Amino acid sequence: MSTVELKSNLHQLIDGIQNTKLLESLHDLLSERKNAKARTLWSSLSESQRKEVMDAYEESNNPENLTAHSEILRKYK
Repeated sequence: MSTVELKSNLHQLIDGIQNTKLLESLHDLLSERKNAKARTLWSSLSESQRKEVMDAYEESNNPENLTAHSEILRKYK
């Protein structure tokens, strides 16, 4: 489901809710989740840890590394 479809479906659901307490709970939940983005795991990493993650990501895109990984998995199956 696309972002536009999700938003549209959420708007329809919310528009159909008449319970104020439920609407307040949904508002609080969505607000909390939006604010939590600033406290993600990524933001808790040091610069050197972030670099290590990015280096590992780059290495994972190297087909030679993927082939070697596949061969290792085959050996241990």
